[in-house]
Amino acid sequence: MLSGEFDYIIVGAGSAGCLLANRLSADPDKRVLLLEAGGSDDYPWIHIPVGYLHCIGNPRTDWCYQTAAESGLGGRSLGYPRGKVLGGSSSINGMIYMRGQAADYDRWEALGNRGWGWRDALPHFIAMEDHFDAARPLHGHGGEWRVEKQRLSWEILDAFRAAASEQGIAPVDDFNTGDNAGCGYFEVNQKGGWRWSSARAFLRPIRDRANLTVLTGAEADRLILENGRAAAIAFMQQGMPLQARCRGEIILAAGAIGSPLVLQRSGIGPAPLLASHGIEPLRILPGVGANLQDHLQLRLVFKIRGAPTLNRRAASWSGKLAMAWEYLWKRSGPLSMAPSQLGAFARSGPGAATPDLEYHVQPLSLERFGEPLHPFPAFTASVCQLRPESRGHVAIGGARPDAPPLIQPNYLSHPQDQRVAAAAIRLTRRIAASPALSRYLPEEYRPGLQYRSEEQLIDAAGRIGTTIFHPVGTCKMGRDELAVVDDRLRVRGIAGLRVADASIMPAITSGNTNSPTLMIAAKAAQMIEQDNKQAAPIRTPSPPAKETWT
Repeated sequence: MLSGEFDYIIVGAGSAGCLLANRLSADPDKRVLLLEAGGSDDYPWIHIPVGYLHCIGNPRTDWCYQTAAESGLGGRSLGYPRGKVLGGSSSINGMIYMRGQAADYDRWEALGNRGWGWRDALPHFIAMEDHFDAARPLHGHGGEWRVEKQRLSWEILDAFRAAASEQGIAPVDDFNTGDNAGCGYFEVNQKGGWRWSSARAFLRPIRDRANLTVLTGAEADRLILENGRAAAIAFMQQGMPLQARCRGEIILAAGAIGSPLVLQRSGIGPAPLLASHGIEPLRILPGVGANLQDHLQLRLVFKIRGAPTLNRRAASWSGKLAMAWEYLWKRSGPLSMAPSQLGAFARSGPGAATPDLEYHVQPLSLERFGEPLHPFPAFTASVCQLRPESRGHVAIGGARPDAPPLIQPNYLSHPQDQRVAAAAIRLTRRIAASPALSRYLPEEYRPGLQYRSEEQLIDAAGRIGTTIFHPVGTCKMGRDELAVVDDRLRVRGIAGLRVADASIMPAITSGNTNSPTLMIAAKAAQMIEQDNKQAAPIRTPSPPAKETWT
């Protein structure tokens, strides 16, 4: 048992947890505990942008989850990366700064979630941001979350942008004004050519606060409920079972996979699931683990001629040394690359009110992450449906925290998702056939021109589709029968317990999900402070806290 009681216990030091620790520990009278199941972020490849290639699939930094077999993907099981380190997935992700569309948040509000519209979300995005362009409207400057331009350019990407324009996808410079339609280079969460994770942005600057205790290698097991209130958290550290008591609130920030698993092991979730693992049901909430949504990317590969790509540049030792030298002296070039450099947002058809497709375009190609680049020059145009209708679920695989979870996204299980996937392949082919790319003689390598009919294109989507690592929604906010939290992120029927991470999204945002998760955490911290000021509980003295950075 850790000595004394904490005012706030945050479970998970990922994107949301690091920001929550920053904001909640700003009050020196509040004692805060931050638990992280992974380790420290001292692995060098975390901080070099191209190091995601060494972090994804690495058990040192990635939980290395696997999905169940997916019928929509021809029975394939996918690797499902999640960060296992301070900073969570922001320490291994693609670093793309993306807020989504104004309509995403207005939709949340229309579903009955008061205070979650675009007008409410935008001030939080701006307040945390440190944007490189001081003259850019609707952006913040001086916040913790650094946003910079990428430090590279590729001829083939400029040509793709021109080809997209020829297909009606206009060039844009800013994807983050509320309408992200168009094509342009992504802005990234980097600082001076280094990855800028939530741990570096929000946790490192406050690590000396006397009222903050940070424990790594501390895997949450279950919540301890007393009289309908979350009173403590049981966790494992270095093989030892420990507990920490809370007189205020416990906030789950373990992500769309981790947070529902903690709830389910605690007896909070669907009754049949709890019964199947011999867990006493303390609060029946059918939506815990349900409503899983993710962006399925279709990775189309085109061989080209007459333009450099990373496939050739990285094939020789001289090329690799040149890239290392450029990064060492300039913090630029391929080692500073985010996984995707050029983006585009487009409509799959006239029925889409706002763009429902997102492209991640790369001057390289490979079969899958972790495998060698192809031995020929090529580019990859990955395209994902932004607002999928398919819904999956997450469930514990056993009552112990070391039991592998069941992750079932159910990709392409909805007919609308199948239609959009086929339309996305057709649009990508039209872009590749546009005059601006003709001089490079693009030749479709994946999936291949043998797939032409609607049924064939749906089959092709299942063959080349893979996750783009954006799981959300498994502890959804709302008022319906699957809602787990209310619009102040309080778990229904359990006092002193909230969830504040990507799992609370009722519907996935139209773009990369990391910065929207930070917005959720910032808004949650504000609500927690407001609600606890109103409650004004009687406090009992505790021994002074001394930070632990283990």
